[in-house]
Amino acid sequence: MRINKEMRLVFMLNFSFSTKNSNFVEKFERMDISVVVPLYNEAKSLPELYQWINRVMIENHYTYEVLFVNDGSTDNSWEVIEQLANESPAVKGIRFRRNYGKSPALHCGFQRAQGDVVITMDADMQDSPDEIPELYRMITEEGYDMVSGWKKKRYDPLSKTIPTKLFNATARKFSGVKLHDFNCGLKSYRNEVVKSIEIYNDMHRHIPYMVKIAGFNKIGEKVVQHQARKYGSSKFGMNRFVNGYLDLITLWFTAKFGKKPMHFFGLWGSLMFFVGFVAFVYVLVLKLISIYAGDLRPLVTNSPFFYISLTAMILGTQLFLTGFLGELISRNSPGRNRYRIEKEI
Repeated sequence: MRINKEMRLVFMLNFSFSTKNSNFVEKFERMDISVVVPLYNEAKSLPELYQWINRVMIENHYTYEVLFVNDGSTDNSWEVIEQLANESPAVKGIRFRRNYGKSPALHCGFQRAQGDVVITMDADMQDSPDEIPELYRMITEEGYDMVSGWKKKRYDPLSKTIPTKLFNATARKFSGVKLHDFNCGLKSYRNEVVKSIEIYNDMHRHIPYMVKIAGFNKIGEKVVQHQARKYGSSKFGMNRFVNGYLDLITLWFTAKFGKKPMHFFGLWGSLMFFVGFVAFVYVLVLKLISIYAGDLRPLVTNSPFFYISLTAMILGTQLFLTGFLGELISRNSPGRNRYRIEKEI
């Protein structure tokens, strides 16, 4: 009996020590911040950018990692990343075989980010790492799911700032997210947020809207310093402005009708068919009246309403069938019953 008590005591002591030790290891391995930096031909700015980030992290006693995602650069950006990684264990790198775009770069960076707070910034040094402590504080202390930077004073040409203002106004209207600068590269997120969204194509411009769709509604904004580009040239093009609107419409449509396409196509198909049917009845009534009056000359095909009715009924049928096919595809989708659960007791 005494031996059993001693064995039980030893077991409890060992269990207590191992539990405390595991908690210590967990606390020791916990990472405060992951900085994700997508880049394309930014070799000149990388060393200076990393030194700046490193200085801010040391001054604020953060544990951190910097994930440089090389999006198929044609200069020696990857060699610079390798050199930085050899000098510091905090530096990690991902190299694409070719240029895929900023959205895939962010997606891969988000998948590998380990920090409690994930911060994104561009590699052109127009985003200031000095903003990191406040962005981190707003997530950890004020409870925001995401904080987006707002470059209130910009150092970009009018050819870029005017389209940006128009785009932001449209995005606010469509999404309902009250931000002034949707496409600002400087943002912070809770780790859970970046693991819950999938960025593809050029959807990085609409990350705040995607975060809202994913169920994270506490989205904040912070005025950040915008600096003039020090190295290289801007990659901005007018095609991005046009594509941004198309992506916004796509995101709005899939968020609203992605799981219930019949609610859109079926509704408009039914309305279109009804309009065509009414036009057909009108043509038919006119023909019957003319026959009753003994005048057989007016042909049905002479009336424009005949072609209106024919076109509307065909389009209505096609829209309805599109909705029906969409429902079949949606019902067979592997993610049709996949929902994000915040808590469970």
